[in-house]
Amino acid sequence: MNKILCVIPARFASTRLPGKPLADIAGKPMIQHVYERASQAQTPQAVLVATDHPKVFDAVRAFGGQAMLTSPDHPTGTDRLAEVARSYTDVDVIINVQGDEPLIAPEVIDRLGRAFAEEPGLVMATLMTEMEEEEYYTPSAVKVVTDLKGYALYFSRSLLPYPRNPHSEMRVYKHIGIYAYRRDFLLHYASLAPTPLERAESLEQLRALEHGYKIKVLATDFKSIGVDTPEDLEKVNRLLKGGLA
Repeated sequence: MNKILCVIPARFASTRLPGKPLADIAGKPMIQHVYERASQAQTPQAVLVATDHPKVFDAVRAFGGQAMLTSPDHPTGTDRLAEVARSYTDVDVIINVQGDEPLIAPEVIDRLGRAFAEEPGLVMATLMTEMEEEEYYTPSAVKVVTDLKGYALYFSRSLLPYPRNPHSEMRVYKHIGIYAYRRDFLLHYASLAPTPLERAESLEQLRALEHGYKIKVLATDFKSIGVDTPEDLEKVNRLLKGGLA
């Protein structure tokens, strides 16, 4: 049986929403909503917030959560995750849930956790959901295409696949940025140099594909609502205060 740790990276600084992890949502800091939802998942043995700021660390400890102070100098969330992985040597799989996902569904965390039991050779997995047409040409909505076995062929900010044949039954899938890794692969992945496609698209997961590693992409009906702007925050507040989430 895999020992699974769910890690929530929570960087304090945010260009569009300063102090984002502590933003109030229905009377609780956002990071608490993420933590409590992740804790409802069955496959992880523990949930941990990895943060670069003492205020977030103290807030998590105040509501009874586990937290770890990590370096403020990490360029990416993967580097922060790798610092945690180096400290947790007894963990087999690490599931990375973004700290701005207060509506994360516990079942998608379990879905990722079970994938590593079902496929012992799996090193990395993530999620996708069918995309709404109005997002087809939105660069922030990342598209993914997979092979017939569900492994990623490519991720892009451009529309994939291109609808050259208007009569084809084309489905466009949106990538949901929740990842799971085998611990040893995560440490190796974080040590790899950035790659040309990764730089071009500004999509870190392309580094794994460019180095020849496979990423399993699991389909889900879960529709992610990340909080990146004050408008997102207001939307999630309305949903939670209205009991709609």
